[in-house]
Amino acid sequence: MAKKGGKKPEQRDLRRLLRIPGGKRVDLASYPADATPAGPKDKAEGLAATARMSEELAGLQERLYAASTAGDRRRVLLVLQGMDTSGKGGTVKHVIGLFNPSGCRIKAFKAPTREELNHPFLWRVMRALPQPGEIGIFDRSHYEDVLIARVRELVPRRHLARRYGQISRFEQSLVDDGVSVVKVFLHISYEQQRRRLLERLDNPDKHWKFNPGDIDERALWPAYQEAYEIALERCSTDAAPWYLVPSDRKWYRNWAVSRLLLEQLRELDPQYPKGDFDVAECRRRLT
Repeated sequence: MAKKGGKKPEQRDLRRLLRIPGGKRVDLASYPADATPAGPKDKAEGLAATARMSEELAGLQERLYAASTAGDRRRVLLVLQGMDTSGKGGTVKHVIGLFNPSGCRIKAFKAPTREELNHPFLWRVMRALPQPGEIGIFDRSHYEDVLIARVRELVPRRHLARRYGQISRFEQSLVDDGVSVVKVFLHISYEQQRRRLLERLDNPDKHWKFNPGDIDERALWPAYQEAYEIALERCSTDAAPWYLVPSDRKWYRNWAVSRLLLEQLRELDPQYPKGDFDVAECRRRLT
């Protein structure tokens, strides 16, 4: 409970609470994946709190889009990263479902194509960026090029080391161009991943989501955790910080990501543009 005179949990600045401080060593084991920092007390309240955000989120999205018609170049980019089964797709379904899909641009990054491999690693990311007024969502992102590329040793380490700086400079350029970058690491536990993979095996309707290769990737859990720790440490900046969302509890994950977006959009505070026509004259003509 909030202290007397203080803010209720839902009113607190979640961005400040979940932000990964840049430049400091990150130890993912020190973050409980089943925690619910500043969140509702249970699943029922979490679902209700998320639903209550929908109207305000939709209104802010509409204002953001409307402002772009008058030359406002601002937009939002939500970057989702996490281990397999951490809930990137579920977040897109439950959180982005609160928005008008016509104002969203969703991109799920897979293994690079032959054409993409012929270009610098950020090339395919630049082509998928949201336009002014849009909310963009990356299901995986340019961070794959310092995660799986590191774990699987797909590029020489000397090239890999340069990519962290390239990513931070790229994200700074986005912010300078009016993009609010909201980067979310969906943090799940090793045991929770096992349970979710078994659930997919136990349900024939979920077999399409299961890949035997996921078990091979799971064997590399320590290496992936280290790769994430390095990326979070080196690429959490003032311009584009990382937020760590405990994701063992799906309801909390959805509430937290919705809340992070709500706080970002409130800060932007987009406004409907004023009409450039004579309202009274148009009304006279219609009546």
